Amino acid sequence: MADRLAFIPPMEPKLVAKPPESGDWLHEVKLDGYRIQVIINNPEDIRVYTKTGADRTSKFTGIVEAARELEVENAIFEGEAVVTNEAGLPDFAALQKAVHNDPYAMILGAFDIMYLDGHDLRDIGCKGRREILYGIIKPDSRIQFSESLPGDAKSIFYLVDQAGLEGIVSKRADSKYRSGPTSNWLKTKSWTVDEFELLGVKREQGKAAFAYLAEPGTRRYRGSAFITLGRDLKERLWKRVHEHAGPPPEALKKRPATQWVKPGVKLRVKHLRGDHSHIRHASLLGFSDET
Repeated sequence: MADRLAFIPPMEPKLVAKPPESGDWLHEVKLDGYRIQVIINNPEDIRVYTKTGADRTSKFTGIVEAARELEVENAIFEGEAVVTNEAGLPDFAALQKAVHNDPYAMILGAFDIMYLDGHDLRDIGCKGRREILYGIIKPDSRIQFSESLPGDAKSIFYLVDQAGLEGIVSKRADSKYRSGPTSNWLKTKSWTVDEFELLGVKREQGKAAFAYLAEPGTRRYRGSAFITLGRDLKERLWKRVHEHAGPPPEALKKRPATQWVKPGVKLRVKHLRGDHSHIRHASLLGFSDET
């Protein structure tokens, strides 16, 4: 048991505004799913871990069975677990349901391998590791290889954005696998615009104001957005806040310096695509009833 393979903390790409324009990079679609790590010690000892190291093997039975079919003695590889819709695109809402109800619904887009048949591969460059990974993947399996996309990064990102996908991940072809944050891997996310309901506005002297936002009709907190509107829109926002003053949601009532509002104030918000539990890098664009 001393030689039993164990979880390796993942290599974490840096979020950037645009993909790299020069250098030797590999570009992949950033799949909209759960990043997982598969550890094979033998055909009867296969584990699936989340990116934080939590054992979720029972949630991914289909992927475990697919891993059992690989012709390897032992291995550690990682990828993005997804559920696809009728168009073949990742469907995050369907994935969330499947994780709790259908352990056979997910497929894995495998993108890296760190260990294989007694050999630690982390000092091999990314391109070389991916070639090794490609060599063990079987056709028609729930484990599929996440292909690199040909062409320049700018064009690739444009096409991915137009397709409504989450973004791309760019990796230096010669980058060794090193756990933790790194600038050798870069993720570029697409932006999207959605409607949210205003919960309240926090305003403190000498600090930027920001809005607390919820899923429309639910009062379920989804995140916050800095208020950087022009003067006219900002004044109209303050007016609506005062007109709709109300009690705070139970989950947020302990937050000070906030003017809470009743349901009904809906806003258009620009944020990074693919941030499902809490929106990130959000900004207000205006009122939904004025579009």
